[in-house]
Amino acid sequence: MEPDLGLQILRTDASGMPLGWIDYRDAVRLYHGGQVAFTCGSTLFTLRGGINARTGRRSLLRVHSIIATRGEHRSLHKRHRPPPLDNRALFKRDAWICLYCARRFPEHELSRDHVTPLSQGGQDTWNNVVTACKRCNHRKAGRRPEEAGMELIAVPFTPTHAEYLYLKGRRILADQMAFLAAHFPRHSPLRGRSADH
Repeated sequence: MEPDLGLQILRTDASGMPLGWIDYRDAVRLYHGGQVAFTCGSTLFTLRGGINARTGRRSLLRVHSIIATRGEHRSLHKRHRPPPLDNRALFKRDAWICLYCARRFPEHELSRDHVTPLSQGGQDTWNNVVTACKRCNHRKAGRRPEEAGMELIAVPFTPTHAEYLYLKGRRILADQMAFLAAHFPRHSPLRGRSADH
């Protein structure tokens, strides 16, 4: 059976703090460069290289689902800034549920709503945006929820770096999910979803 080279690998720093997702090519470069401090999780695939002329042995590289790397990481300072806001991560944060009518929708029927509209001084930040179906967003228009006679079913929040990695991940494996969830805040709204993963 062919390995699924499309699977993402979770990269951490040497202390085990999640940094981001990488593909198998980046992982191989890190292994080859001696930058992998340790690995955990399952073996995703085994890559076979050439045969050493002197020893007659074939090189073998096992790529794990989580790899910790040595050295300085440019992305470390990003953990202290809010993660970038994009609709796909926002919709996943809110579980593809309109936070006004409480119904689940496919992604193409959802939109980003500013709780305090931009026209009233609101900002395009995680704490001021929610997932809304297009119908509810149109009904609310340029008003605050209370002005439109609408009520939010949940409070918007800014995800931590680990929560954001969960939101941006695709096809997250169980061991990767458990690792990320261990870095979620204790009262994270995403914690229950990670247990169902």
